[in-house]
Amino acid sequence: MNQARFTQAERRILEQYWKLGTRSVREILDSLPEEERVAYTTIQTLVYRLEQKGALHKVKKIGNAQLFEPAIDRREFRTGLIQDFLAIFGGSPRLLVSTLLDTGTLTLKDLKALQNAAPAKSRGRHRGKSHA
Repeated sequence: MNQARFTQAERRILEQYWKLGTRSVREILDSLPEEERVAYTTIQTLVYRLEQKGALHKVKKIGNAQLFEPAIDRREFRTGLIQDFLAIFGGSPRLLVSTLLDTGTLTLKDLKALQNAAPAKSRGRHRGKSHA
């Protein structure tokens, strides 16, 4: 997936659309917690940018209000972010995990829980393979 880059504010608006579904700019603004509320025109600009980037699309117009919905799903979006993030580590999941362990962001307890949660099928798939 060749994904557009999104600002933190754009990602926040996209999260609201995934959570709420088809909504107007006003509904998205009103759905934000009080401390995150900004001017209507700011949200409107973010929504139109997300539309230009292909993350949202217009569904219909009711009166003066345009209704938008996500054009990409959350999983597709997250997969793209992970691929971009892994690229920073030369594509090496091991280097990423090692860095997370070194910084304390990921603990051995977390790693063990993830290992136990992984389906047996995916664990067996990697046996005997060497990863750099």
